[in-house]
Amino acid sequence: MRIIQLQLYVLICCRAAVSDQLTDLGSNVTINCDLDENEVYWVLLKTPDPPTVILRSFPTPQLPIYLNKTFRKKYSVQFKHRLVINNVTADELGVYYCMNTRTPPKLSNSTRLHFIESTQLTVCHNQTAEEFIDQNQKQWQIIIIISALMNGLLLIVLIGLVKVFVVGNRRSAEESQLNPNIQQNQVIEEHDLQYASMDFSKLRRNIRSSQINSTYAALNLPKS
Repeated sequence: MRIIQLQLYVLICCRAAVSDQLTDLGSNVTINCDLDENEVYWVLLKTPDPPTVILRSFPTPQLPIYLNKTFRKKYSVQFKHRLVINNVTADELGVYYCMNTRTPPKLSNSTRLHFIESTQLTVCHNQTAEEFIDQNQKQWQIIIIISALMNGLLLIVLIGLVKVFVVGNRRSAEESQLNPNIQQNQVIEEHDLQYASMDFSKLRRNIRSSQINSTYAALNLPKS
């Protein structure tokens, strides 16, 4: 069996002709063998697993020999070595070959079995990926717009603060310039008040002295 597997490795690696066969999940599939031989091996290749020999087919009415007992429920043989796969599942997907039993070995053209749903799933996956990309793009656009608005509001607030700071400095400078003038005016007013008070005191003294002199003059009347 190891020799057969090594031969299969070499032959399969050298072959490139592969025909696709679509099927539905759970259906029955028939694969033809294009070798004109009395006896053949049916081989399944599922990468990265090594080739698996399913059965050895003989001319009818002789029953095939299964290399594994579990293959009896899944595989059967019809006329001219046609391989029948019953109730296909994901485990039966892969590339099928028929090979002669003589030396040197000879392989038929290969048949790759896969589900129709797989193509539909691929389309759905692509659509889902596109929708996901579109959603991400929309989300990024929303984030960019929100960040631009926030930056604009922040810029407006900064401009307002700068204006308030500049206006406050101007007012303080103006007030500082006005304070010396006000102080000077206050000093001048205080000086005037002091001068007025001094003049008023002198006036009072003059009035008192004049009153005293008039009284004295009245008392010193001329003698008769």
